[in-house]
Amino acid sequence: MATKQQKDRSKRKSKRRLKKKEAKRRDHWESAETADRHDLYERSVQNSESEIDFVLEVWEARRGRMPTFLREDFCGTAQTSAEWIRRGPDNRAIGVDLDAEVVQWGLARNAERLTEEQLGRLQVRLEDVLVVDPGPADTLLAMNFSYYLFKDRESLREYFVAAHRGLVDDGMFFLDAYGGSESFTELEEERDLDGFTYVWDQHSYNPVTGGVLNKIHFRFPDDTEMTDAFIYDWRLWTLPEIQELLLEAGFSRVTVYWEGTDEETEEGDGVFVPTTVGEACAGWIAYIVAEK
Repeated sequence: MATKQQKDRSKRKSKRRLKKKEAKRRDHWESAETADRHDLYERSVQNSESEIDFVLEVWEARRGRMPTFLREDFCGTAQTSAEWIRRGPDNRAIGVDLDAEVVQWGLARNAERLTEEQLGRLQVRLEDVLVVDPGPADTLLAMNFSYYLFKDRESLREYFVAAHRGLVDDGMFFLDAYGGSESFTELEEERDLDGFTYVWDQHSYNPVTGGVLNKIHFRFPDDTEMTDAFIYDWRLWTLPEIQELLLEAGFSRVTVYWEGTDEETEEGDGVFVPTTVGEACAGWIAYIVAEK
């Protein structure tokens, strides 16, 4: 097995890097003992604002109407559902997740960032995404590669069938995916934020099964580290496989949205456009939109 390497990834086109706004500045230094892993995750990985912007742009282009009911599978803290609620007085959202600890954390955090009226339009269910039935949604999200936990074609197709069933007649299913030559290697990527360093650890890859073990660590200025803050035991699916399975599940149209390149930095520019041709770069992140 090759030794894990630290690599210069300055030319990696990555939504993970660019979609995330700069972490909110804190008035004190943090350490592994005082920091909260869910708070760090929201600040370093997620940017729900840009994701909802993308959803609305696609809806306007594809359907000519605005959706109101969003379902967020594998919702975690339900930050994206909360952002959806804030976007309009008629918007409602349902988050679905099986992790009771993160769901409870998210409920407490959303009680701080939403008004009482807004909270009344948000529901989070501690259920399995394969069987949950909250009624047909306009939009269904499976972001942050969460569906990679399904490791064979049959189980992933089963989830896609459930997603198809959970949408209105003109509903749309939004996913993201990652890949590129470096995705198949064992390495660590560091990103310095305000008061801490985010570490993406591609810990192991099995070329026979496509299995990957990825981890997130957080490092702090006092030399403490929150090791294995999050661990992901996934299969590294390719875009052709995902598209084929979505079509097999009954979706009528599947479109890949590829990220453009900033000419000055040669990094991803955060703008995603529909395409059938991507760039063979070291690392990329794309959106996939499946229409019912």
